Amino acid sequence: MATRIAYAVILLLNSIISWLMLTPWALKKLEHLTLDYMAITCQGKQCYGFVAVQRVNFALGLFHFALAILLLGVKSSRDGRAALQNGYWGPKIIIWLAFVVTTFFIPEAFFQVWGKYFALAGAMMFVLLGLILLVDLAHTWAEFCLEKIENYDSKAWRGVLIGSTLGMYTMSFAMTIVMYIFFANSGCAMNQAAITVNLIVLLIISAISVHPVIQEYNPQAGLAQSAMVAVYCTYLTMSAVSMEPDDHHCNPLIRASGTRTASIVIGAIVTMLTIAYTTTRAATQGIALGSQTGHSYSKLGSEDAVEHGLVDTQPSASRREMRAEALRAAVEAGSLPANALDDDNDEDEESNDGHGGKDDERGGTQYNYSLFHLIFLLATCWVATLLTQNIDFENAGDFAAVGRTYWASWVKIVSAWVAYSIYTWSLVAPVTMPDRFGY
Repeated sequence: MATRIAYAVILLLNSIISWLMLTPWALKKLEHLTLDYMAITCQGKQCYGFVAVQRVNFALGLFHFALAILLLGVKSSRDGRAALQNGYWGPKIIIWLAFVVTTFFIPEAFFQVWGKYFALAGAMMFVLLGLILLVDLAHTWAEFCLEKIENYDSKAWRGVLIGSTLGMYTMSFAMTIVMYIFFANSGCAMNQAAITVNLIVLLIISAISVHPVIQEYNPQAGLAQSAMVAVYCTYLTMSAVSMEPDDHHCNPLIRASGTRTASIVIGAIVTMLTIAYTTTRAATQGIALGSQTGHSYSKLGSEDAVEHGLVDTQPSASRREMRAEALRAAVEAGSLPANALDDDNDEDEESNDGHGGKDDERGGTQYNYSLFHLIFLLATCWVATLLTQNIDFENAGDFAAVGRTYWASWVKIVSAWVAYSIYTWSLVAPVTMPDRFGY
């Protein structure tokens, strides 16, 4: 967990630095530090840090890409390369900063192409990935609650499931009402269409989730999953209409006096925190992406242990003794190789990073290291695109508002529609292809 938090903090710091690169103060300091070698210009006019933002994020993306290559195929902390993931923080930070400095010696033309095409493509992949994981989370949450209810006949979990479902639907309709009142005035056709389409699709997916045919092929489908998808997509729609420019007088939040700078700064920080959290969450959900790590042997108490008749409780023995006995029984039964006993002799040693922490990945990594860093690479593309795509710098003032463009608004609106489509497919797929998607 500490490793993932550390990478998230690096992404957060990198994102904030990128945002500051859009300010006139940062650009002047940058030109001064490079002894006027790097004049921030783009085709004869000021580009207000577009290239600087791309440089900073490209450096972090390159850093994660290098780690993804170096950690390819790591299955457990027994692999010497695992220390690159969980340790050597001093050298890694130095290398990251060296990459940042190096990018400022690369010609601007490269970053013009990178930012307009490659970073944009990576950003779209990151958004799509987040939507897939959202649908997976909705199904996982509902199935977890249903499992608790079925196995323990728990009234508490039944209340949690029903209460959360009602709460998310209530929030969805409340946000819809607020959007109609404040953001759907006459002349705001874009907002009216986005809000109405979201409401209609919300009702459609709710009806589909409880349709008898869907229930026949997937009994665990229901309103709990659709409620989570609905509240998230409604939030995306509300975020889109509340962050669009006010050239058509459809966004009263921008016209609020006295809070412009504060709202921009707070909004930017919240956006960066959200990206860092989402990236870390997505990067560790390899199972949802069809990626599974290889484990050398199952933990005590797993299905394999039960299958081979291993005892998973022994009050009179320590956990270490229990594990040794279980491994000996498995080796004698032929279900594990003899070297499993040798590997287990090192179980109580310190972790590979040399800090005395307990190593919980000797039997297998908790997530795919290479996939983890590739998702962080996509996140840097999203940050760069979000900060530089179609921003009105002339009216930005001291700070550029993050995501306050029509492009960003449409990305959120379309993302909501894509999320609805992915969820609908997850409901319909077992009906159309039961052999492949059966439950």
